[in-house]
Amino acid sequence: MPSSPSSSAQAAREAVAAQLKEMRLDAGLTGLELAIRCGWHKAKSSRIENAKTPPSDADIRAWTRACGAQDQAPDLIAASRTAESMYVEWKRKQRTGLRRLQQSYVPLYERTRHFRVYSSDVIPGFLQTSDYATALLSAITDFRGIPNDVADAVEARIARSHVIREGRHRFALLVEESVLRYRIGDRETMAGQLGYLLAVMSLPSVSLGVIPFSSERRIWPMEACYIYDDQLVQVELLTADVTVSTPSEVATYLKAFTKLQALAVHGPKARALITSAIDALG
Repeated sequence: MPSSPSSSAQAAREAVAAQLKEMRLDAGLTGLELAIRCGWHKAKSSRIENAKTPPSDADIRAWTRACGAQDQAPDLIAASRTAESMYVEWKRKQRTGLRRLQQSYVPLYERTRHFRVYSSDVIPGFLQTSDYATALLSAITDFRGIPNDVADAVEARIARSHVIREGRHRFALLVEESVLRYRIGDRETMAGQLGYLLAVMSLPSVSLGVIPFSSERRIWPMEACYIYDDQLVQVELLTADVTVSTPSEVATYLKAFTKLQALAVHGPKARALITSAIDALG
C-alpha cells in the first residue's frame, strides 16, 4: 500500500513495526533466524520492521510465535488493523458500489454534534440535492469503474443528510467560490443546487461561508476535509480516504479551518455570490 500522506497513519504503522522489532531482539533472534522460523524470505522481516510492508494478521501470529510471545498477538493485530484503517483506498471502499459507503457514515453523523466542513471542489454531501448527487456519483462510478448503484447511493446520501434538519447538530460549512461555478450536471441541476443552498442557509443549525475569488489568501485552498467534534478528521484525496485522529494533527486542521473561515463571507454577502453564480448559468 502506498505511504499515507497522513503522518498519523504512518506513525501508527511504524509503532507496530517497532514493537515487532523489539520483540525479535528480546527473543535474541536475527532477522534471518526469524525468517527461517516463520518460513519466509529474510527480506520480508526487514520490510515489516521498517514499516515498508504492513504485516497481515497471519504474519503477526507467525512472528509472535517465533519469538515465544503469542500472548501479544491479539493486541498487535488490533494495532495493525487500526493503523491500516487510517488510510483506505477508495477502490477498496467502493468496490461493491457507493450505497454501502453512504450508509457507513450514518453512525458517525448521528453521534457528532459539531461538524466543520471545508470543500474546494464540490458542494458538501450534507447540502447536495438529489440531481446534483446523481451527477456527481455517476461521474465517480464511471471514473472508478465500479458497480453502478447510483440511484440507491443517492437515496442513501439524501437520507443520511437528515442530520441537517433533525437532532442537536451544528454545521459550519465552508466552500470556495469556485465550487459554486463548477458545472456538476447540467444547467438545471446546478440552478437547483445553488437555489437549495440559498434555502438551507436559513436553517438555525447551519452556517455556510463562501471564500470569494477576491480574498487575499493567507492560507491556500486545500483538499476537502470533514472535522467531527474536534476529535476526528476525514480528508478526501483522489485515491484514498484518510482518517486523522492524533490530537496534534486534528489541532492543525482546526487551525487551518479557522484561518479559512476568516477569509469567508456569510449571510447577505454569501447569498450575493450564490445568486451571481445562478445568474451566470444563463
